[in-house]
Amino acid sequence: MNPKTVLFKFIGFIVFFLFCWSSGFSQGDTSKIKTQIGLGINSPSSNGFVTSFKGKSINFPTVNLGLQYMLKPKLGVKLDYGFNRISNENNFPEFKLNYSRINLQAVYDASRLLSISHRMGTFIHAGPGISMIKPLGNYGNNTTSFFNALGGVEWHYGISDSLTVFVDTSYVWGLGEDFNPVASGFGSFNGNLFTATFGISISLSGCYFCGKI
Repeated sequence: MNPKTVLFKFIGFIVFFLFCWSSGFSQGDTSKIKTQIGLGINSPSSNGFVTSFKGKSINFPTVNLGLQYMLKPKLGVKLDYGFNRISNENNFPEFKLNYSRINLQAVYDASRLLSISHRMGTFIHAGPGISMIKPLGNYGNNTTSFFNALGGVEWHYGISDSLTVFVDTSYVWGLGEDFNPVASGFGSFNGNLFTATFGISISLSGCYFCGKI
């Protein structure tokens, strides 16, 4: 079975399981469920492109959308989607591509260890996923997908009982095999990706900072 199909079915099962489980919690349960949206930049590794191609060291935009569920006060899971646009560096062959990913991650609340204010929260997240590459323009047929592993840190600042702003830095390790430069490589990317985003996190079932602010 295709790896993408297997991962999507597994993620679908997890989402259904969490939805059924969370229905038993009241609105007073703090920080059980959060939705997140972030906007920022990305930086691809230079060795992820075929010879003679090179991406810009800083690219815009990067968009992240996530849904987080805390299983315990300090431990949870997050399902998130990331979209990244990457284009060529000056004086290199012209290309643009869309780098999309879906990851299922474990989340650890490290606020007591790493935060310096009662309004601040620090979360470490990591987990597997799949990356989907879609070149644009002349290389549009060179689509590819491969597994990835992602790790990152989020720093949150509480604005209200249900809203925080955050900065996230993440690194995505591409686990794809080298592609054939002639048949499928031009305009594609199978390397690692660093992202930095600024966003908001909205609590759907309470708030992490309730009682602290």
